[in-house]
Amino acid sequence: MTDARRRAGGRTEGRGAQKVSGRPAESPADGARGASAAAAPHGAPGHEAGQEPGADPRRVALITGCSSGLGLAAARHLRARGWRVIATCRAEADARARRDEGFESFALDYADEASVARAPEALRALTGGRLDALVNNGAFALPGAVEDVPRAALREIFETNLFGVHDLTRRAIALMRAAGGGRIVNVSSVLGLVGARHRGAYVATKFALEGLTESLRLEMRGTGVHVTLIQPGPIPSMIRRKSAPRFERWIDWRASARRAEYEAELLPRLRAPEDGPPGFLGASPEAYCRALARALEARRPPARVLVTRASWIAEGLRRAAPTRLRDALLARI
Repeated sequence: MTDARRRAGGRTEGRGAQKVSGRPAESPADGARGASAAAAPHGAPGHEAGQEPGADPRRVALITGCSSGLGLAAARHLRARGWRVIATCRAEADARARRDEGFESFALDYADEASVARAPEALRALTGGRLDALVNNGAFALPGAVEDVPRAALREIFETNLFGVHDLTRRAIALMRAAGGGRIVNVSSVLGLVGARHRGAYVATKFALEGLTESLRLEMRGTGVHVTLIQPGPIPSMIRRKSAPRFERWIDWRASARRAEYEAELLPRLRAPEDGPPGFLGASPEAYCRALARALEARRPPARVLVTRASWIAEGLRRAAPTRLRDALLARI
């Protein structure tokens, strides 16, 4: 791997290891900033006089998981670039907060089939059914050793991190096919490339998402629907803090054979203050957002985007390192 390809910042990896251009394929329409005038469910702004749903010329991106973290950062970034962003959240209270910020938003919970099934109709009310890009960002983590994760906990995390993503993507594809094309970006993880201790449930969902996305990308060839995987790697976000209650709910760590290990390693991490600077292996949320925008706006959409040095290293370990060496390195994380 050359030094240039080792650098983080949204370069892509796939067949031919192409680079994502920083220049958009087609500039979003001028005058895109500001609140949208389209009608929306749950109290979003109403139509301007005489305006039909879908009359807004801006490209439409639906992003899930916009209550905080990378989803919210991405929504703000794309809006600043002129996209019309539908910033969905799992809870209606968070969707209301996004509407108060000027976004169009509705509640969309991957784990709730009825919630996902309502999404196309909500889009029709907002945009006349236009959907240029879907960013499957929503996910959660469940810390704990694999042997301590009960079946119900694994089922719960797969409902959100995989099954809901699959369901929403199918419905989005129907809208995109009708319009002649679109972009789908599935947000994976550096842990979609390699395993890690105490993260087995999350790793399993991201490995599954990688396989599903790879297959979908092949199936969508020639349809005008382009599919991209993005691997953020270590980036400051809320996912660790939000995972602590799930650990307490699902992992009987006090009765576990690994109690001492949890007390020495995992619990201090879960109880630590907010993430600090990303460090050498990580990247800032802004770097992630720039990489996402390049992937959405590139003339030739990349198959895969590796955002951080950690992502590049993990990909190198997966492809080239002997298993014993890889295990020895990953066991230290």
